[in-house]
Amino acid sequence: MILRKKDIKNIVDKAVDNLNLGDFDKSQIIIVRPENKTFGFKYATNAPFVVAGKLKRNVREIAELIKNEIEKIKNPEIEKIEAVGFINFYLTKDCFIDNLKNINKDSGRGEGLKNKKVIVDYTDPNILKEFHIGHLMSNAIGESLSRIFEFQGAKVKRVCYQSDVGLSVAKAVWGIMKMQNNNFLKLGQYSKFLGMAYAFGSQMYEKDEASKKEIIILNKKIFERSDKAVNKIYDQGKKWSLEYFNGLYKKLGTKFDYFILESQVADLGKNIVEKGLKNGVFEKGEKGAIIFKGEKFGFHTRVFINSEGLPTYEAKDLGLAETKYKKYAYDESFIVTGNEVNEYFKVMLCAMDKINPGLAKKTKHVSHGMLRLPEGKMSSRTGKVITGEFLIEKVEELVKEKIRERELLEKEKTKIVEDVAIGAIKYSILKQCIGSDIIYDFDKSISFDGDSGPYLQYSYARAQSVLRKGKIEKVRASFRVVPIEITRLEKMIYDFEEIIEEAGENYTSPQLIQPHIIAIYLTELAHEFNNYYAKNKIVDKEDKFSPYKIALTNAFCMIMKNGMWLLGINALEKM
Repeated sequence: MILRKKDIKNIVDKAVDNLNLGDFDKSQIIIVRPENKTFGFKYATNAPFVVAGKLKRNVREIAELIKNEIEKIKNPEIEKIEAVGFINFYLTKDCFIDNLKNINKDSGRGEGLKNKKVIVDYTDPNILKEFHIGHLMSNAIGESLSRIFEFQGAKVKRVCYQSDVGLSVAKAVWGIMKMQNNNFLKLGQYSKFLGMAYAFGSQMYEKDEASKKEIIILNKKIFERSDKAVNKIYDQGKKWSLEYFNGLYKKLGTKFDYFILESQVADLGKNIVEKGLKNGVFEKGEKGAIIFKGEKFGFHTRVFINSEGLPTYEAKDLGLAETKYKKYAYDESFIVTGNEVNEYFKVMLCAMDKINPGLAKKTKHVSHGMLRLPEGKMSSRTGKVITGEFLIEKVEELVKEKIRERELLEKEKTKIVEDVAIGAIKYSILKQCIGSDIIYDFDKSISFDGDSGPYLQYSYARAQSVLRKGKIEKVRASFRVVPIEITRLEKMIYDFEEIIEEAGENYTSPQLIQPHIIAIYLTELAHEFNNYYAKNKIVDKEDKFSPYKIALTNAFCMIMKNGMWLLGINALEKM
């Protein structure tokens, strides 16, 4: 039988009840795994501190009382109990062996979010602009969250909300019109051309009043599609952008269920705001603009329809929420963006709450930090953009050099280089808490020696080579003969199911969702397997424990593959 945290919690609660020491808030009694794996015990509880604090009695005395009561319950899976303030639980070897026997390709899947309908909105680049490293960060986090939710039983739909109207688009179209002879355009390097066009349009909008007026007029023409010549330029640029984005989504391993464009929700958003104006949610501002007075609710004022009569991002986001719900009647909607728009989302969600409180309650903003290279911050307005494409290509070059001497087919090398580069980038993003800023470390990101995506992939590939050798030598996995003593590897594998639960358990509090604990766990697990590999000859026909060692290696592979999938990292058979 396998004993988990929830089982230990039930045992502890029962023991406390049996002692009749009074009424206690059992939610304060928690079960934890020790951070230091060398301690030997599997679980510990703070129950003695909770009870002693309420009764104002000695903690050690209460710990002994609870320990003695637990021992009376007699659970055969518990090998030993210690009362040292905390109460520590040691599990029997059979628990760990039984866990290994139960591991399969679905290990880690749970039902904590069974039948929950979730929509995750992430990546969200603007057309006619380059795909920058901030979009990579949103993509890595959004994809990982989607997979974590799916693993816990939720029905997940992925949304990419792409901006195709608005002032930024007008700046880019204006730039295209002024830069028709650009070399990047002649060479067919359309994404670079669009990035330069946007940067030029942004700079002229800021420093030249005549250009600014032209761009404002152009913005309205694009929105209303009232000028055929402008439409032709805009449509061509949009086509280039979407083709460019789709290539990157494929490379990143993301398949969106819905692509929603700003232009598709703009009219709905405008109608929602105009209706809200009649109901007193919005007010008239300067020059006929419609605003939301956020100060009334502790925020700040924002414009929802500008003086030109055009809906702003805020209005479109109101339309987006209703559009998404119409496509998929979700229980929760997660929007993954950088933290520079935190204050924006507070106001927008406050306005949504006054108009459609049901959808506002279901909408959660997942705010992540900034991804920077050592060179510093990027700015698409000045043209100093660090594109996602640049980062991927640079990491691929480093990986290619790292595996240059390996004996692999050229086709294999190409695939490995791409998978390892993407794994390196995603791991670098996901190993941090979601809200943390990251300075990308190129050398560390591609290291095969630990704390990196390639290290996880390399460890998995090494284990796969062991399994291939077992097949060649006809040593089959088996649990018929097991060692007297088990190692830390078996004990770490035991944690996987709970790690996945913990990563997604704060499902309704997005800032507490923790993909990074999966990354950290997999790194420690890979390290433990590599230690085991170094100390043990796994495939050996003369060793009666060899079939067990192969079974253990196979279990490690399945856990690693599932864990890497949750991070969006491909498991590689060879490296």
